[in-house]
Amino acid sequence: MQIRKAAIADIKSIHGLLHRHSHEGDLIPRPLSNLYDHVRDFSVAVEEKGGRLIGCCALQFCWEDLGEICSLVVAPPHRNQGVAAAMVESCMAEARAFGMARLFSLTFKPGFFNRFGFIEIERSELPLKIWADCMLCVKFPDCEGIAMMKILA
Repeated sequence: MQIRKAAIADIKSIHGLLHRHSHEGDLIPRPLSNLYDHVRDFSVAVEEKGGRLIGCCALQFCWEDLGEICSLVVAPPHRNQGVAAAMVESCMAEARAFGMARLFSLTFKPGFFNRFGFIEIERSELPLKIWADCMLCVKFPDCEGIAMMKILA
């Protein structure tokens, strides 16, 4: 498996992966046009042989020192093989390279993010800007997602 930055040619595959898994209720669906707008935010996991896309993750900058890890999904046959962990590590390295001091994620799997040093915080500690995305979620306004933060310094 290889982690690399997404390319325009990956967008339809990313959209398909996010769309299929948004029905599970763990992801906010993203319109195709939004993915083209944010292609530079995405990294993808691809199989070594054949280069088939097996996972994706986005790192979005929210403020001068704050970023978000979002849209993390791995295709079911490739789960529990370290793909998601590799994508989170890649996002954290990229955030550090850009000088980010903090990263957050809204997740239904806090134990996964605990492994990387994220701690649970109150959602009210997050900037209001993120709630625009939350309004697209099928669970809004009854969100069960857990806000988690990691200090990168």
